[in-house]
Amino acid sequence: MTRLEEIEKLLSGMERAEKAQLLKWVVQDLAEAFPGIESTPGVCGEEPCIVRTRIPVWVLVQARRLGVAEAELLRWYPTLRAEDLANAWAYCRAHPAEIDEQIRENESD
Repeated sequence: MTRLEEIEKLLSGMERAEKAQLLKWVVQDLAEAFPGIESTPGVCGEEPCIVRTRIPVWVLVQARRLGVAEAELLRWYPTLRAEDLANAWAYCRAHPAEIDEQIRENESD
């Protein structure tokens, strides 16, 4: 079975909302567009951050890897919205090596 055939089989069992979320991820991945994520010269070492904040994506990703639930992240960072977390996870999926490198660099300091 090819990957496309596997995906077609998975799609047939998904709800409309799941398909919509999948489509959003695919479009973002193809466009390399990550709304809500920005790298600003002179801010946080130009690392990708959540807009309106100085929260680097790598911080959220590492917290998630350490088992911190999304609800807890939203409590820790009151300016964050659930959409911000979804954008951070999408960015990480598209740039895993970059995020891993930022985690290594920042945790060795």
